[in-house]
Amino acid sequence: MSTTIAFCKIPLSLSQLSLAAVLQCGQSFRWSIFPLAASEGQEEAAQLGQPSHEYRLCLRDRVICLRQSQEALLWNAVFPNPPTSTEETARRDAETIEWINDYFQLDIDLQELYRTWSERDPIFNGLQERFSGIRILRQDPWENLISFICSSNNNISRISKMVKSLCANYSPFLLALLPPSGSGEPEPYHPFPPPSVLAASEVATKLRTLGFGYRADFIQKTAKMLVERNFEPSSSKLPSAFYVGQEPAEVWLAGLRNEQTAVAREELTKLMGVGRKVADCVLLMSLDKREVVPVDTHVHQIAHKHYGVKMPSAKGGKIPMTPKLYEEVATKLADVWGDYAGWAHSVLFTSDLKSFADYGTEKQTPVNGTGLLTPEDTPEPTPTTKRKRGGAKVEVKVETTDSSQQIVFATAIVEETYDDGSSTLTLAERVKRRRRTKT
Repeated sequence: MSTTIAFCKIPLSLSQLSLAAVLQCGQSFRWSIFPLAASEGQEEAAQLGQPSHEYRLCLRDRVICLRQSQEALLWNAVFPNPPTSTEETARRDAETIEWINDYFQLDIDLQELYRTWSERDPIFNGLQERFSGIRILRQDPWENLISFICSSNNNISRISKMVKSLCANYSPFLLALLPPSGSGEPEPYHPFPPPSVLAASEVATKLRTLGFGYRADFIQKTAKMLVERNFEPSSSKLPSAFYVGQEPAEVWLAGLRNEQTAVAREELTKLMGVGRKVADCVLLMSLDKREVVPVDTHVHQIAHKHYGVKMPSAKGGKIPMTPKLYEEVATKLADVWGDYAGWAHSVLFTSDLKSFADYGTEKQTPVNGTGLLTPEDTPEPTPTTKRKRGGAKVEVKVETTDSSQQIVFATAIVEETYDDGSSTLTLAERVKRRRRTKT
């Protein structure tokens, strides 16, 4: 398959969205990241904010491909069967734009949130310029739930391997794509498997052989609990067109967006392997509970270092995360940052990761050509209990508005073609355009 793809453009500044941060800071674990091939004048192009990486994610029927320049988000979608008409192309493009807006929550003005947090919090104010563009994703709740069951006592690198292994072993092959450079082996893409597939009794045994450890039982039993649950017809109403063809359990999980935070949390913690922290990650990253702050030892250390939360005495060399301590930390940070506390917490969390130590500085360089994050492996823990709760060139315009923010995003126009990280415009033309914009 050719790697020369016409990328459509959504005007969007890096201060509203930084793919390099958002897709690598431990929210989502299925994005494949490719450095773009070196080309003549690449150093100058980098100074102008031209794309340096391509990010790919497999949905049920397409692979989303994203790149980012200084002033725009560049996108395309690859299908196993190309569209056969201009009308079909336009319909699919509109669906992709809708998904991008929904997934990245582009109706929310991130710059305004940063301004508000900076006024409330001098610590955040000192970080905002270097760590701009970090927003919370609005993920598919089922995938988000299983991913964070995998996150228990784990790190980003290993979680990503587990989630991709889950897809490769339990979801049908959709298509394969060569790297953007056009060389190397094609990468196969698989959608995320539905609950019914992971509910089978033999799944746990297979997952253990794949290195999932005690999480294997949690995944299989959670899927089984959801599949066997009797859903009321009203609770399975499709929340949006994205859920057409999904199973009742997936639709029900998405419907928790309409419930109060405490109700949704209670439902989630009934599932195997889902304690307060995992539930709060799902509430924040897929169920629209923007005020929720997931707390772990890392977040506790941030709260202690910057916001006066006490550090209790260690027991056996470790500080236990008791329900009382968890609530104290979450409440304190929510008081500091307000209604979007979960979003602000993500910026502080990312800024404190060792893998982001050089992020936003002149020293920032991709690690092994695949991005910034290569966390050190942690030893596989031994559980103390069996159950841990823990294309055609057509113009496509799809606008998403939010009256409270008075902001409009996602007008996509096929304007520039990227096939190796460079624009169809010459470097000189791009410099002239940039200078005209500044004046």
